[in-house]
Amino acid sequence: MIQKKICMVGSFAVGKTSLVSRFVHSIFSDKYLTTVGVKIDKKVVTVSSRELMLMLWDLAGKDDYQELRPSYVRGAAGYLLVADGTRAFTLDVALQLQKDVESFIGKTPFVLVLNKTDLIDEWQIKEPQIEALRARGWEVIMTSAKQGQSVEEAFITLGSKIVDG
Repeated sequence: MIQKKICMVGSFAVGKTSLVSRFVHSIFSDKYLTTVGVKIDKKVVTVSSRELMLMLWDLAGKDDYQELRPSYVRGAAGYLLVADGTRAFTLDVALQLQKDVESFIGKTPFVLVLNKTDLIDEWQIKEPQIEALRARGWEVIMTSAKQGQSVEEAFITLGSKIVDG
């Protein structure tokens, strides 16, 4: 079995922990718990007929006081870059974090996850911004950790990018 480290990267309160909980345990909690440092979960998935153990590193969200630590992303085979569709600034943070991660570990497979489609009427991130990122070759998946929409797709897509190149 292939084992791969996957990092969850994004601003605070974008749903990184909720996405992991939904993916690994099929649960969602409305209680907001700040991740301190890093929390690690794992799940075995099948990608391209191969078993893959995903070691999911849920990193503390970036804000004015918390920087992304290079040591947390070192050794990652890929990462989910997470933004909250209802807060446009979280996409700006994600764009900066993508540059930071690339400077730490080089070009590494990633998927941009725009979370909280269950609140689509409140979204501040608009379709032209999403299409501009797709035009750059980015894989963009819109999810709802609360409802489970496209959560597994996001992780499996990243797994495929890692396994298939």
